[in-house]
Amino acid sequence: MTLEQKIKKLSNKYFSQVVDIRRHIHQFPELSFQEFKTSKYIASLLKEWGIEFESNIAETGILATIKGKNPESKTIALRADMDALPIEEKNDIPYKSKNKGVMHACGHDAHTASLLGVMLILNELKDAFEGTIKCIFQPGEELLPGGAKLMIQQGVLKNPEPDIIIGQHVYPELPAGKIGIKSGAYMASSDEIYITVKGQGGHGAMPRQINDTVLITSHIIVALQQITSRLAPTGIPTVLSFGKVIANGATNVIPDEVHIEGTFRTMDEKWRLEAHQKIKNITAGVAQSMGAHAEINIKSGYPVLINDEKITLKAKETAKQFLGAKNIVDLDYRMTSEDFAYFSQKKPAVFYRLGVSSTNNKECSSLHSANFNINEQALETGMGTMAYMAIRLLEI
Repeated sequence: MTLEQKIKKLSNKYFSQVVDIRRHIHQFPELSFQEFKTSKYIASLLKEWGIEFESNIAETGILATIKGKNPESKTIALRADMDALPIEEKNDIPYKSKNKGVMHACGHDAHTASLLGVMLILNELKDAFEGTIKCIFQPGEELLPGGAKLMIQQGVLKNPEPDIIIGQHVYPELPAGKIGIKSGAYMASSDEIYITVKGQGGHGAMPRQINDTVLITSHIIVALQQITSRLAPTGIPTVLSFGKVIANGATNVIPDEVHIEGTFRTMDEKWRLEAHQKIKNITAGVAQSMGAHAEINIKSGYPVLINDEKITLKAKETAKQFLGAKNIVDLDYRMTSEDFAYFSQKKPAVFYRLGVSSTNNKECSSLHSANFNINEQALETGMGTMAYMAIRLLEI
């Protein structure tokens, strides 16, 4: 029996168990950096299975290890995130969230369950491969500073250092049974922008006696669109959006302060830093030219996620061997962000997408929605593909 056949057989063997694990995690979602029960549940399974692990990394994170033959020859890390979102679930399903206002609306329950399934497979096959496989169960992907950054700071990529790290994420745009992948820059950096425009407010009918902070703010928002339309280097995707404007005045009252909040995203780290300074300069300049003052705070978030060209090509080849070429889809870049990017900045990385919809897409709403759910058949694909990919990449 070939390795591919063995892993497919084991994926099928453990499929129902992994579905049960996913449903348990789905019923008891926990917010970022509050994954205490989820962490204990994972630890209890690993202990039951006799798999070596460390807990309490970044408080709720877990690092589990499976050693094959000659464990010091090469190391690969696999990662899954565990946290949920502050969303009230609307799905009418037996395993609906029991924690009010909290829901696994981004598929992290599936990521965690799938990685546990991978560990079941690898644990049975540890005499069939050489090297060490580290499995990272990470807290806080949805909230800055990101659990990946904290786990790295606490040494999760040391003793031993992985040569490669792999992650997967559910993808409702693809049906179960398929994966999507892209080499190079794949997901954008993500920074939060907070601006306060300060001036002399007053009666709206007496504009000569005030600084119209609302009007000034509108000029700032329009002027900042130069960042994407005129100043961004050709060929570098860039997004600057403002989703929150608070001018707490009245029909005839101009407030002393107006607050705006937005997001800046791009696919290039050098341009990212340049753009931060341009945002500050434009904002301050417009405010000053109109007699006001602006306070600008740019909170740096996740970096650009880079899929290593060579390793991603090899991962794509192994996925084709396991799933068939017709089930591997080439993806475009995404302007959403992911804290797996911190791992990709440290080690050669592969971050791919797992199809989770049914063929008619009725089972799967968009990510971060109150109706998000997955076609659970995707779990069999997810754990099998990652297990096969990990073993094959140990061989290069």
